[in-house]
Amino acid sequence: MPIYEYACGSCGNEFETLVRASTPAPECPNCHGTQLHKKLSTFAAIGGGSTMSASDMPAPCGACGNPGGPGSCQFN
Repeated sequence: MPIYEYACGSCGNEFETLVRASTPAPECPNCHGTQLHKKLSTFAAIGGGSTMSASDMPAPCGACGNPGGPGSCQFN
């Protein structure tokens, strides 16, 4: 289930929401408007290519073990 980022055309609020195939079209949580513009989102992909090694990866979070590294969870 993808998470999409939207900008509301009515109030300018920017938010992200989980979009399932079976759910109705999302609305702005601020003004409940439906004039939404899907934003271009960035993402991170970690591939198994030969140019990346284990030393290139961030160290796991010391509090919870999250592989995103320190500060990537609410525990740090």
